[in-house]
Parts: sequence; C-alpha cells; structure tokens
Amino acid sequence: MKSEETFLLFNEIVDTGVGINAFTFASLLSGAATIGAMGKGEQIHGRLLKEGFESNQCICNALISMYSRCGNIESAFQVFDQMEDRNVISWTSMITGFAKHGFAARALEMFRKLLEKGTKPNEITFVAVLSACSHVGMISEGRKHFNSMYEVHGIVPRMEHYACMVDLLGRSGLLVEAMEFINSMPFMADALVWRTLLGACRVHGNTELGKHAAEMILEQEPDDPTAYILLSNLHASAGQWRDVTKIRKSMKERNLIKEAGYSWIEVENTVHRFHVGDTSHPQAWEIYRELDQLAAKIKEMGYIPDTDFVLHDVEEEQKEQFLFQHSEKIAVAYGIISTTPSKPIRITDFIT
Repeated sequence: MKSEETFLLFNEIVDTGVGINAFTFASLLSGAATIGAMGKGEQIHGRLLKEGFESNQCICNALISMYSRCGNIESAFQVFDQMEDRNVISWTSMITGFAKHGFAARALEMFRKLLEKGTKPNEITFVAVLSACSHVGMISEGRKHFNSMYEVHGIVPRMEHYACMVDLLGRSGLLVEAMEFINSMPFMADALVWRTLLGACRVHGNTELGKHAAEMILEQEPDDPTAYILLSNLHASAGQWRDVTKIRKSMKERNLIKEAGYSWIEVENTVHRFHVGDTSHPQAWEIYRELDQLAAKIKEMGYIPDTDFVLHDVEEEQKEQFLFQHSEKIAVAYGIISTTPSKPIRITDFIT
C-alpha cells in the first residue's frame, strides 16, 4: 500500500472511533517520513499526544526518524531530549539525523554521550558515525572509529562499513588509498563498495580507476544501469563524448533504463513531485518564471554556474539552462511561489 493510501485509511479508522495502537502510529510516522510529508507527520504527532502515547519509546523513535528525514532536525532533537527511556535505536536515529544534515560534530558528540551512558552501539550506529566523518572529511577520526568497532566493541565490520570508509577516502580525493583499502578487505568487495569508488572517481576525474570500478560492478551486476550511467558521466566530464556514445549505445542494446530521480515538496498537506526539466505541474509557467528571476538575482550577486557538471555535449548557454532545470531547483521555486516568506522550504530528494 502506498503512503498516501495509508493516510486515507488512517483517517477512515479515526472516523470510526476504533482504537489505534502504538504500532499503527509508528507505521504512519514511517509513511510520512518516506514521502517527506512533515505536515502529516505533525498531525499524527498531535493525534498520538491526545491518545497518551507521548512517552512510548517505539513512537518517540519513529518521531525522531520522521522529523529528521523530513528536514526538521531540531524537532527531532526536541523529541529525543524529552525522552525518559532511550535505547540504542533512539541514539542511533539522532546520530544518523545529525550526520545526514551535515552536523558531524553534533553527531560525534552524541556518539560520545551514548558511550558515556553505557549504551552499547550496534552496526547501524557505526554506519551513522562513519557517515558523519565522511561528510566533513574527518579521515583520522573515521579510521579511529572504524578500528574501534572490533577492538573495543566487538563488532565485526560489514560491507556497508567498508563502503563508508571508501566514501571517506574517496570524498577526500585519496582514490589510490581507497583502492588499497578495498584490496585489504577480508572479503570480496561488493557492487556497493565499487559504486562508491566509482562515484568518487567521477567527482575527482580519475577515468582509469573509474573504468576499473565500473568493470568490477558489471562483473557482479551486469544489468546494473547505475554503473553505466556513472561511467558515462565520468567520460562526459572529461569531454570524451565518443566513449559516452558507446556506453549509451550499449545500454540501449541491453534495454537498460535507469529510473529517473525526483524531488518533492509538501505544501498545504499535498506532496508535489518534480523531475528534471519537469513541465507537467499546473503552475509550470509561474515556476519557471521564478527560476529565471532567481537565476538573474544570484548572477548579479556574483554566482558563476559550474557547467562542468552538465554532462551533455551542448553549447555553454544551454548547459546553464540545464543547471537551472534540476528537480531540486524546480521544487524550491515552487516552494517560493506557494508559501509565505517566513515558512521554511523543505525539499526531499529521491535519487536512484
């Protein structure tokens, strides 16, 4: 059942007066988080307070996750801070939230407090901790926590932890070191690890190592369109359009299609979704007029579009146009024309 349908069913249950338990509320909060519908999440929060579930540990954990995933990290922390009984899920949800919002210092401070309270971290906790280190390039800190997993906490690192370390090294441009780290793994790296390295090669322009990473992915998952797309983007960023054409032709022959990513925004309890270059929205004309105005304003302020990230063999002017047709920018423009100036605009991305 889709999240939107779940909420309709919930309203019907409420209308009938049937009692709702903690599991129902937790499931609904998860649904709100999935589609980035914080308005609906807040309504559910209000309802569960009336039902007397405000101190339920399971529901509080779901609230932390919902607010965090919907972009309101301070509300997530408020729920966490008011909890009387926290478990490892509570701490991990908060650490994950801070990490994903770029608050690495707060995430690591939260992890330190977890340890001080005597709560035992689990595998997911360390994914969040390593991700926090990765987002801000804290290499030595990341290595310290990775090594402490088994040495201090008795947790054997899994594939996702190795992927986090590759991401940490790759984001920092240490691609050769990342490759050496992969070669030192006690088991064969899976497609996730190689995909992480390939993404880093794309950012730092290492075509040769990127080719190797793509080959390793396709060896394990020959029908994975993501590997083809990342490799194609790597060649495109280097201006190697002949190779780009060759890869796209190969994808077409294999009938491989990558699902398009999209962004969405919730306005007045309705979720609006946008794809790259989307013109299907009823207010498309107003949205693109706002985008044009925003582009003009930020250029006056000194903004220079980085067209290196436009992976099409087209003229410079058209590359700039592509930059302003990203789904996130369209969603932001819609948020500006549809909400009051004082209201925060929260965009959720779905990237395949």
